[in-house]
Amino acid sequence: MTMKATIQEASKKLAALIERAHRGEEIVICRGSRPLVRLAPISREKKTRRPGALRGKLIVGPEFFEPLPENELAV
Repeated sequence: MTMKATIQEASKKLAALIERAHRGEEIVICRGSRPLVRLAPISREKKTRRPGALRGKLIVGPEFFEPLPENELAV
């Protein structure tokens, strides 16, 4: 469910709105009835990158290293 708040309401209740957004609720801050911004949590999950994670999953054939045909180079 989306909660809407005006700029004035948001400035008075910012800490509470941040807590609600942090728990997963969508908060939209409006100027009058026009939505301006969405308050959302920053994702905490950082994907760790592992060198070689795709080793053996991708295959590059020898044709990859051959020169492109003239008709493809002309484009």
